[in-house]
Amino acid sequence: MITKDRKVRISAKALVIHRGRMLLMKAMDQSGEYYLLPGGGQRNGESLAKTLKRECLEETGVEIIPGELRYVRDYIAANHEFAASDKAFHQVELMFVCRYRRLRKTARRELDTRQVGTEWLPLTALTKARLYPSILKKLISSTGLLKGPIYLGDVN
Repeated sequence: MITKDRKVRISAKALVIHRGRMLLMKAMDQSGEYYLLPGGGQRNGESLAKTLKRECLEETGVEIIPGELRYVRDYIAANHEFAASDKAFHQVELMFVCRYRRLRKTARRELDTRQVGTEWLPLTALTKARLYPSILKKLISSTGLLKGPIYLGDVN
């Protein structure tokens, strides 16, 4: 049941693997650099495919071709280290396999809070990287194979 105190947000995330590397947003906090999947909140009336395209272009300058849904994760803020000040925040993250189309250097960039750039991280470096959600390090092999169930639960 959703109450007026509970906010549920839908977020589309892109799993973009190209030539042995994964497209990630690079961010910084007091503990150093970390990585996140590009993507973000779905706007009212916007399709998930359009959300993916818009968010990837804004955050990375990369045009993508959205594909199939691969992972679903609940993010309930009160249960995680990056909990927002709003402990009632609940986000459902839908992670889609996407293909790289091209880099658009003239794209209007809108970096997320703490984002300092974009990186194509080698798949072989994922296990050592500070990646969120960290469960992805177990689910993405060094060859790009995506393992595991579709629904991941409220995991980090």
